[in-house]
Amino acid sequence: MQDIAFWGSIIIFLTTYGLIIWEKIHRMVVAMAGGLVMLLLGFLTQETALKDDIDFNTIGLLTGMMILVAITRRTGVFEAIAIWAAKITHGQPLRLLALLSFITAFASAFLDNVTTVLLIVPVTLTLTDKLQVTPVPFLIAEIIASNIGGTATLIGDPPNIMIGSAANLDFNAFILHLAPISLIVLAVTVGLLLLLYRKDLQVEDQSRLSVLELNFKDEIKDWQLLKKSLTVLGITIVAFILHGYLQLESATIALAGAILLLLVSREEPEDVLLQVEWPTIFFFIGLFVLVGGLKAAGVIGELAHWCLTVTQGNLLQTSLLVLWVSAIASAFIDNIPFVATMIPMLQEIGQLSGMALEPLWWSLALGACLGGNGTLIGASANVIVAGIAEKNGIGLYFVPYLKLAFPLMLVSIILCHAYILLRYF
Repeated sequence: MQDIAFWGSIIIFLTTYGLIIWEKIHRMVVAMAGGLVMLLLGFLTQETALKDDIDFNTIGLLTGMMILVAITRRTGVFEAIAIWAAKITHGQPLRLLALLSFITAFASAFLDNVTTVLLIVPVTLTLTDKLQVTPVPFLIAEIIASNIGGTATLIGDPPNIMIGSAANLDFNAFILHLAPISLIVLAVTVGLLLLLYRKDLQVEDQSRLSVLELNFKDEIKDWQLLKKSLTVLGITIVAFILHGYLQLESATIALAGAILLLLVSREEPEDVLLQVEWPTIFFFIGLFVLVGGLKAAGVIGELAHWCLTVTQGNLLQTSLLVLWVSAIASAFIDNIPFVATMIPMLQEIGQLSGMALEPLWWSLALGACLGGNGTLIGASANVIVAGIAEKNGIGLYFVPYLKLAFPLMLVSIILCHAYILLRYF
């Protein structure tokens, strides 16, 4: 029975991902179907899925931030920021792509990458619409930048929060060890993106000048609501930064912020909830159950054990193998459940071998966070951006994204490979 579950779960997983890549059926429907087949065939129980596999912290964080952004968007502040950014860059698309990439990365480090893309993507869509230029290069750049920026700090990306908790690593440790390489990766990646898109991003002078004539203050529709939204958003961000001292999960903070803003703004809940990306939420639920089936059948455990035993206890080889396997796996499996499985495996190898684990934690963080850039479903931020794009009638597709982003992800992991060698060995 164990062999049937082992190979059966692999077949279901590969079939589901094949259908997601095929893109003829909505990815939410495919992911939910794959997860339900795991349950129906008994490879995973509903109780285990609800208790251990569906990450309600991620689901709650996404839902809370979507509500906050939905209300804040009504003030017109995103349109105002868009016009400000256009003026700073004189409406030049390549300069604008670079500016938005750096803003996205910086914000992702100190908020989290999911919150950041929820805030920045509406700005981008407004701006590209006004400039009459394709938004796809901007969205791809922001996905990649959000994951790079999120790598730099403890609170930037959910895998880092999990690793910090398990390894007792604080906010300062993440900045000290991961921020330097994140800055290098960001600079190289943005440079490559500008090179790749230099011919595609051209704008008519008439469109550029018409945007430059606009006044960003005129875009604000409701100053009272803006003050309330920014106040609540500010409180929520401070709470994220202090979440360790407050002993509150990020989902609790995000949902508390959402409910507080609903209370003070008096916006209609029905209208606000219509703006939540429910297909994205259910896509994650399906994905968590799907990966839970692999975990229950022992597939991810086997992969993790293989990583740690093939190196025969050599710290350098183990660190580099964890980096590369985490990067490749996180491109195709959501990095949150993958990291959840790798953590106990790394702790086990530390107990068995007496190996110093700190380089392994940084390898896991770099591989999982940056590896998520490899595909459109590799990280939470990627799925969020794809969902918003789809809702706005923009085609952000799996295979074209893969062809561009996967090589860029490999470049970032090569840089991390060199960094680990120089920094720790």
